[in-house]
Amino acid sequence: MKAANFFTLPPSLAAFATYFNPDVAPWEWLNQIALALAAQPAGPALLTIPAGVHIEGAVWLHPTVKLPATATIIGPAWIGPETEIRAGAFIRGRVIAGARCVLGNSCEFKNCLLMDGVQVPHFGYVGDSILGNGAHLGAGAILSNLRLDNKLIAVRTANVTFDTGLRKFGAILGDKAEVGCNAVLNPGTLLGPRALVMPAIAVGGYVPPNTIARHRQTVAFMPRGD
Repeated sequence: MKAANFFTLPPSLAAFATYFNPDVAPWEWLNQIALALAAQPAGPALLTIPAGVHIEGAVWLHPTVKLPATATIIGPAWIGPETEIRAGAFIRGRVIAGARCVLGNSCEFKNCLLMDGVQVPHFGYVGDSILGNGAHLGAGAILSNLRLDNKLIAVRTANVTFDTGLRKFGAILGDKAEVGCNAVLNPGTLLGPRALVMPAIAVGGYVPPNTIARHRQTVAFMPRGD
C-alpha cells in the first residue's frame, strides 16, 4: 500500500517533494510534515493581517491567502496560494496547505497535509491526517486520531492488517474522496481516490477507490455511479 495509490503531490507543494516519498505507506508521511516545515524559511508575511488574526511561531502565508476577521494560526504552518481561511479557524501547528484550499469556520487543523483544492468548510476536525487533491469534508465531519484505549493504531483492510506504530493517526483521504456531514472516521481510516462516506455514520478501516460507505459501524461498499 503506497502513497502513490492515494494521491500525487501537486506542483504547489513541489518545495516539499523531497520529504514525501510516493513509494512508502501514506501514513509514513505524517512524521515528515514537521521535518518538511523545518526546512522551509517562514519569511515575512506579504499581506495585511487583520487585527483579530493571531499568528504565533513560524508561519508562511502566500500573498493571495484570504484571511478572515478572526482566526488563530500557530506555526509551523505553510499556507499556499488562493487558500481561504474562514472565521474562527484554529490552525494548531505542523500544517501544510496547498493551493485553493478552504480551512473553514470553527475548524481545527493539526499535523496535517492538505493538497490542492481540499475543502473543510464547516465545524470539522483534521488531526494527524493527509487529504488528497480535491478531498472534501461535509459540515461537522471528524477525523478521529486517538484510540479510546490509547493503543497504537493499525490499518485494517479486507486481507491484511498494517501496524503503523503511531499512537495518533487520523485518516488518509485519496484524491477527490468525500466525507458526508457529521460522519466520523475512526483512527487509521483510509479512503481510496473518489471514495465516499455517507453522512452521520462512523467508518473505520479501508474504503476502496470509487466506492460508497453506506452503513454505520459495519461498512457496506457500493460502486460509485457518478
